[in-house]
Amino acid sequence: MALRFTTSYLEDSTDLFRKYKKMAEAAMAQLTEEQLYATLDDGMNSVAQLAKHISGNMRSRWTDFLTTDGEKPDRDRDSEFVDPPATRAALMENWEAGWAIMFAALEPLTDVDLGRTITIRGEEHSVLQAINRQLTHYAGHVAQIVFLAKHLAGKNWKALTVPKGKSAEFNARVAAGEVSQG
Repeated sequence: MALRFTTSYLEDSTDLFRKYKKMAEAAMAQLTEEQLYATLDDGMNSVAQLAKHISGNMRSRWTDFLTTDGEKPDRDRDSEFVDPPATRAALMENWEAGWAIMFAALEPLTDVDLGRTITIRGEEHSVLQAINRQLTHYAGHVAQIVFLAKHLAGKNWKALTVPKGKSAEFNARVAAGEVSQG
């Protein structure tokens, strides 16, 4: 997904959130149901656990984003890393719910809102800082999902960006207008 040219921070950050969502979904789609729940060792999380955590974080951070603390009293963060939804369908339903909450909070914001003060765990953030905090948090977890998915899919993995060893071919296709840089 190529990003569109913009000088709007809100448009750009929303586009980046969408890009990371799409990237994680493309990685998850390449896994069997069993692989979604696999861990590399006892100290690691599965893709399903990471997806559950991201969704739980989104529910907490973005529900009543401008008016309540981003760490909701009913959030049990530790539970996000155990017992993920038992099926791909249930996992993806939970995933979509988290993203829907986030986009519903983010999309109505205006540039004026960027300087407003919100709290996360009692700590003050400008709205701009809070968006950056979440953008980097989700990007980190999406990178974990992609890494795990690539490892688990093995030889069946299909690159999400320019395939290894194909940069010159890709650049030629971009120059010819056949594909967009994304």
